[in-house]
Amino acid sequence: MRKIFASLLVLALFAPAVAAAHDGPNISTARKISFPRLDDGRFVLAVDLHTHSVFSDGMVWPSVRVEEAKRDGLFALAVSEHLEYQPKAADIPNSDRNRSFQIAREAAVVKPDAMGADRSPLIVIPGSEITKIVQPPGHMNAVFITDANTLVKGTAEEQVTEANRQGAFVFWNHPYWHAETPSGVATLDKMHAEWMKRGLIQGIEVANGADMSDEAFKIALDNNLTILGTSDIHGLIDWEYDLEHGGHRTATLVLTKAETSDGLKTALIAGDTVAIYNDNLIGKKANVEAVVRSTLKMEVGEALPKTTVQGVSIINDSPVDYVLENVGAEGAYDEGHVFTVKSGSTFTLLIKNVPDPKKLSLTFKVLNTYVAPREHLVLTVKDTTP
Repeated sequence: MRKIFASLLVLALFAPAVAAAHDGPNISTARKISFPRLDDGRFVLAVDLHTHSVFSDGMVWPSVRVEEAKRDGLFALAVSEHLEYQPKAADIPNSDRNRSFQIAREAAVVKPDAMGADRSPLIVIPGSEITKIVQPPGHMNAVFITDANTLVKGTAEEQVTEANRQGAFVFWNHPYWHAETPSGVATLDKMHAEWMKRGLIQGIEVANGADMSDEAFKIALDNNLTILGTSDIHGLIDWEYDLEHGGHRTATLVLTKAETSDGLKTALIAGDTVAIYNDNLIGKKANVEAVVRSTLKMEVGEALPKTTVQGVSIINDSPVDYVLENVGAEGAYDEGHVFTVKSGSTFTLLIKNVPDPKKLSLTFKVLNTYVAPREHLVLTVKDTTP
């Protein structure tokens, strides 16, 4: 989806070396999308279900996608090559449309002598991108398929039906992409509405690479679709995202009871996801709240001597910064209404006029979350430490 330059193909041959050169010890930790378990015990697993390699119109070998995913702390990855668009076929013949997946799966095997990020396990999910030129039907990803070769021919409806027959999870890609939708506005057409009604499409991208769509988000909420964020990466992740300063790829957080492929698929079908885009968390209110509540904590400290000005620590255990607006009645003595709690850090506030610290709670609007188009999560926190 993003603009791609042909010159990247030559540079991509040296991708592992380039990635290593850009991935120093500080970046290595900051780039990982690693969330703690939810308060209810579920796991938060980061996945990217839309990427490309040289086996369609990407610029790198599938093994590079695996290395990037491991460096980013992903639990799972799909290298979803275009079925109808094979611009490199003259140089990289691709008669077996499963080959990209096979190479990536081999590369993901943890070797006995592996070091660094290569020691991290990674699930590689088989997938393909159904690629029709006009909108509708446009582009759709089918992941957890069993054989990409059977999806190559036919109408979009036949392809989507076959993918579902294989037990796939199917989602609508970038329905707002300006190349197919000049207005940039995602609109639910009759074709996709009918397929959703029949259960042939289960999810939709609300964020793709550098783009996000309020309209796609609304379509997701109105039709109970799984909300997804994907990188749709063609070049190098390290060239597209500001990893050095704590940035992360666009991806999906899956809230699941089991750290397994089956657990992941079950949670995707159930819609238990949050899209992560430009370090914003986007999803259904219950899902976004579960993630934020498990990573944003409050601890009551000491009051200033001979005052009711109370010290409070706001703790961020997530890999993203939280931008908070204090919307409650309690005012801060030493801070404005809006402040940022950096990833993995503690921010100390002095709250005015707190006669009983045990009863203190603070209400924040989390400005880098979205629970509906242009609507942020509002969360009340209190000290729950023993």
